[in-house]
Amino acid sequence: MDETKITNAFTVDLEDWYQGIGLAPEDWNGYEKRLEMNLHKLLGLLDEYEIKATFFILGHISKESPHLVREVHKLGHRIGSHTYGHQFIYELTEEKFRADLDKALKLTEDLIGEKVRSFRAPYFSITKRSLWAFDILAELGIEHDSSIFPTRNYRYGIPGAERFPHRVATRNGEIWEFPLSTVKVAGYNLPVCGGAYFRILPFSLTRWGLSKINQEGHPFIFYLHPREIDPECPRVTLPLPLRFTFYANLKETQGRLHRLFSEFKFAPMESVLESYKLR
Repeated sequence: MDETKITNAFTVDLEDWYQGIGLAPEDWNGYEKRLEMNLHKLLGLLDEYEIKATFFILGHISKESPHLVREVHKLGHRIGSHTYGHQFIYELTEEKFRADLDKALKLTEDLIGEKVRSFRAPYFSITKRSLWAFDILAELGIEHDSSIFPTRNYRYGIPGAERFPHRVATRNGEIWEFPLSTVKVAGYNLPVCGGAYFRILPFSLTRWGLSKINQEGHPFIFYLHPREIDPECPRVTLPLPLRFTFYANLKETQGRLHRLFSEFKFAPMESVLESYKLR
């Protein structure tokens, strides 16, 4: 299989830096807003390589910065949901998750004038403890999900989960799942799909892992947060594991993205899944 012929999914979790450090939404006030600046840098980089992506939009961003959501949509990127309040799904009740997602979907759909059909959980927090979330996703019209991480992490992961796109049956119909990409090394699923893994692991290892997935005949999915191209991201006190993964090698991200975009082909997640369904 010639991996250069494989089109992979590029995705962005659209949130500001302070919305990813475990705070409740009511505690977000007072932090420096840096999303617009970082988003424009990222949009410029995507435009340079003529890449369209899927943006998973936090509902709070749709409410507070609707012009940014409209801009992303107008540029031809696909729009998904990232909930409203960026909370761990396995810490919510089913009722609270349904209300949160419904609120986020309505806000975002009103801005872009179309149905939102894709979703990613904050912190990849659909785990064995929260598989019930799939029933709610399908109930609210979600057709594509990218929340399952087939690895072991102290905050997320289902180590034995399917590694490639597949259907998930729910009480309300099927959903296509595009798991976060891993490569199997000595029996362990090594994450190679973006975020802190992209910043911390050597680029050569990331390239090898992504190429291996394509050589096996599968697309991979890559994710990023706008804050990850911001070396001046404000420093706050965080628990040690989170502090390391949150701030490590921020200055390296843009250079590595140039290399990534030069070597692999990308499209929105939905487009990649549409091709995958035809196989």
